[in-house]
Amino acid sequence: MRFYKGKRIRASDKTLVFRFVAGSLLSIFLAVLLLLNLGQLIGADWQNISLFSEDGLHISLSAYNYMTVCLAAGACALAAFLYHRYCFDCYKQLIHRQKLARMILENHWFESETTQHAGFFTDLSAGRSKEKITYFPRMYYRMEKGLLHIQTEISLGKYQDQLLNLEKKLESGLYCELTDKVLHDSYVEYTLLYDMVANRISIEDVQAQGGKLRLMKNVWWEYDSLPHMLIAGGTGGGKTYFILTLIEALLRTNAMLYILDPKNADLADLSTVMPEVYSKKEEMIACIDRFYDGMMARSEGMKSMEGYKTGENYAYLGLPAHFLIFDEYVAFMEMLGTKENAAVLNKLKQIVMLGRQAGFFLVLACQRPDAKYLGDGIRDQFNFRVALGRMSELGYSMMFGETQKQFFLKPIKGRGYVDVGTSVISEFYTPLVPKGHDFLQTIGGLAGQRQNGQAACRAKAAGTD
Repeated sequence: MRFYKGKRIRASDKTLVFRFVAGSLLSIFLAVLLLLNLGQLIGADWQNISLFSEDGLHISLSAYNYMTVCLAAGACALAAFLYHRYCFDCYKQLIHRQKLARMILENHWFESETTQHAGFFTDLSAGRSKEKITYFPRMYYRMEKGLLHIQTEISLGKYQDQLLNLEKKLESGLYCELTDKVLHDSYVEYTLLYDMVANRISIEDVQAQGGKLRLMKNVWWEYDSLPHMLIAGGTGGGKTYFILTLIEALLRTNAMLYILDPKNADLADLSTVMPEVYSKKEEMIACIDRFYDGMMARSEGMKSMEGYKTGENYAYLGLPAHFLIFDEYVAFMEMLGTKENAAVLNKLKQIVMLGRQAGFFLVLACQRPDAKYLGDGIRDQFNFRVALGRMSELGYSMMFGETQKQFFLKPIKGRGYVDVGTSVISEFYTPLVPKGHDFLQTIGGLAGQRQNGQAACRAKAAGTD
């Protein structure tokens, strides 16, 4: 079965929008004009019509003819409005294809030769020269389910390096975000998200199922395969609301949550409605120790469980996931002495290295992920990374490493950048929280339902015994 690559980008596409608009509107104009004047055209005596007389060309138009011209023009305006309103994606595709053609032409990524056309007098050297394109890169474009797929052929020519590194040009030129880049046999495929804001979801749509958590229409945190999340962002960037959204979504599953908030701020308030929420230094250290010990005990216990199979994880055995959600991590580490710091760092390192198989995951949040508190390669083990709000170039470098990505600031709360574990950085919007949404009340209700369910299960088990 032949795979459809998309529309071929050609040199003539440099004027694609004008040709499409002019051709379509002219066709509509003439069709409407002819239709409205069809009666006159049929009834005209064409054999006796003479366009020229002694006084020259005479064409008389009635008031009706002028009205039909206005109606035809109005039909064109209506067609243009409806097309822009209901077929906007098709119009954007024309613009994208035109931009891609102009990108190749203006960067001169093609081969051409100049041909000389002689004038009327062949013995004179004066003539017109014309540039003829002999090679134009094979580039294909298609839009599918809100994603742009751009494929370009790699022919080992002198333009190979340019065609292999189009990320920055495509993102800024098409106003899209790169989500994937795959090198196939003889061609490279860029996948870009067409409208990031339109892919933002509400908090009610944030769902965890099958070992992954949905955060946008096209963005999932696949914690079973790409564990541990690192969140960075300054004050006002939406970091706290994002963490509360994660907690609310995970409470709808059977996951066990442990919340640490060293600044005794918004997350610490959850201690009034759910267990395992700590804000004091000693309690937080003890929680980390219990979390670590639980991970090690499960890792050993899984091997002796009925149905255990090498290579399968905790979910295969029907065990719940455990999440340690740690806000203001850097602030906490600065509270500790040298020995305490080293001990906590060692436990966290073990968790990020060994937690995936046993189902123990770490969600770490801070204003900036300084290497001082995320050393020994710990930072590299966080597969899902989110940077929210305003950050410096150094902050982005700490989050995502060395990258050619261009970061732009937009005054939208909850906006940032994400790497879902594929080393591709794209724009990210946290789930929308409706006005008046009470996290404390909602989370308290979910925690209460869970405790009631657990109590019912214990009572049933006791009755059975």
